[in-house]
Amino acid sequence: MRKDAHMMLNTENKIPEDTAKKPGKDYDDDSISERNKSLGTPRSRPVSELIKETVQLHEKLQHQERPKLAELKSDEQNQSVKVAQMKAAFDSAQKTPEKPIERKPSMRKDMRRVVRQSKFRHVFGQAVKNDQCYDDIRVSRVTWDSAFCAVNPKFVALIIEASGGGAFLVLPLHKTGRIDKSYPTVCGHTGPVLDIDWCPHNDQVIASGSEDCTVMVWQIPENGLVTSMSEPVVILEGHSKRVGIITWHPTARNILLSAGCDNQIIIWNVGTGEAMINLEDMHPDVIYNVCWNRNGSLICTSCKDKSIRVIDPRKQEIVGEKEKAHEGARPMRAIFLSDGNILTTGFSRMSERQLALWNTQNLEEPMTVNEMDTSNGVLLPFYDPDTNVVYLCGKGDSSIRYFEITDEAPYVHFLNTFASKEPQRGMGYMPKRGLDVNKCEIARFYKLHERKCEPIVMTVPRKVSTHEVVCKCYSSHSGA
Repeated sequence: MRKDAHMMLNTENKIPEDTAKKPGKDYDDDSISERNKSLGTPRSRPVSELIKETVQLHEKLQHQERPKLAELKSDEQNQSVKVAQMKAAFDSAQKTPEKPIERKPSMRKDMRRVVRQSKFRHVFGQAVKNDQCYDDIRVSRVTWDSAFCAVNPKFVALIIEASGGGAFLVLPLHKTGRIDKSYPTVCGHTGPVLDIDWCPHNDQVIASGSEDCTVMVWQIPENGLVTSMSEPVVILEGHSKRVGIITWHPTARNILLSAGCDNQIIIWNVGTGEAMINLEDMHPDVIYNVCWNRNGSLICTSCKDKSIRVIDPRKQEIVGEKEKAHEGARPMRAIFLSDGNILTTGFSRMSERQLALWNTQNLEEPMTVNEMDTSNGVLLPFYDPDTNVVYLCGKGDSSIRYFEITDEAPYVHFLNTFASKEPQRGMGYMPKRGLDVNKCEIARFYKLHERKCEPIVMTVPRKVSTHEVVCKCYSSHSGA
């Protein structure tokens, strides 16, 4: 048995001959010995060494994972720092009462601040129906910047085309519809009529100025013209060139002012037919318009030299003057307001239409200037002293703009615009005495088209009370 076991061990330790002696491969002794070692039986290792190796491997793994954990911890710390900073900033903003949080005003407060309280903010214009217009009228084509129309509570006067001289129509207000070509006219002038104006103290007296250098005063019958009128009541002669401006004194009876292209202003006594005051050498160029103040103590003028002047006619001296009130070369207009200020319309250097307000005590700088558009038409201002509303009608425009004048800046407040399709050749303005106040009417214009005259009514809308509704319902039921 011992021999057999010894033989078996020897056979296990021996290398096979075929592997030792293969063709093409040489094995040296070292490789054989290593192979023998590897094929030999493994040595037995103590348990303590195995435990040490496992501990060392575990420590190596821990050292490899530590940097990743450190990076994660640093990121978490940074995030926590940021959150802490945000909390600290928020808490400090809440705790510091020195710097309150600025909040933008709400939209409602802005609207309250922007929207201005006014009784006339919702004034609207409305043209009358066709059957209430004056049709088939040949409006004058004279190139002169006047209104071509004058109105009072009884009559409407219109400057028309006429052959062999100048003429104008005088129609009763109720005579609407088509006007016959043979309707009687006022035809005493030998040249085209440039301006007309009704007397504020007598609704049957009208004055006219013409290219024939004369001023004529006419007495219209109470029921209107039956035959054409060629003989005036008074002929006022004193101008050497055409007379383009006519205006009555607002408070004194039979006092008439005229201005012509001879650059002089004459104030007439119509009762005697004599010139009372002659204002010469005050205007170096053509006078565009003249306006009395509220009580008739002063007049303001606009001239082609771009200046506006305030003149005391009794003293015959210039009280105030402003050169280059408007830079543009187009015609200006200047009117007095009820508080003594002056409102002017003109053009800027870039041909933009302007509206300016001036204080007569200090004409160096305007109180306000509004620029509107770039049209060429001259703006004709019409002022209502009762409501402090100014209406601007441009010749050749198809709209009427109206503004409210107040004592607080910016002084001139735009209200609205009445727009139509047809351009206007001229405009007449009804005095307050001729309005229907029961219908809340505050102004009425007579717009001149090429072949007709169209009334335009300005109305203030009124809230209907419950009492009025009940009364209307009751009256309708009782009538039924």
